[in-house]
Amino acid sequence: MKRFANLRSYLTISLIAAAFVGVIVAYGTRQFEPTVIGALATFIGSIVIVATLDLSFKPDDQDPNRPKLR
Repeated sequence: MKRFANLRSYLTISLIAAAFVGVIVAYGTRQFEPTVIGALATFIGSIVIVATLDLSFKPDDQDPNRPKLR
């Protein structure tokens, strides 16, 4: 079982989301503190959401050559 196989992709998705929110907040407020708070909150929230969604699906261990419905 591959545990933490998608850690790099989780971090990449979260960093992209945090950068996007950070840019929007920075252009909207022109202040440093709200930008950092928004970016960090987005980073943490997206990591939690993506990891929870990944844990909600179990891998399919069925033989790929057999039909699922019989």
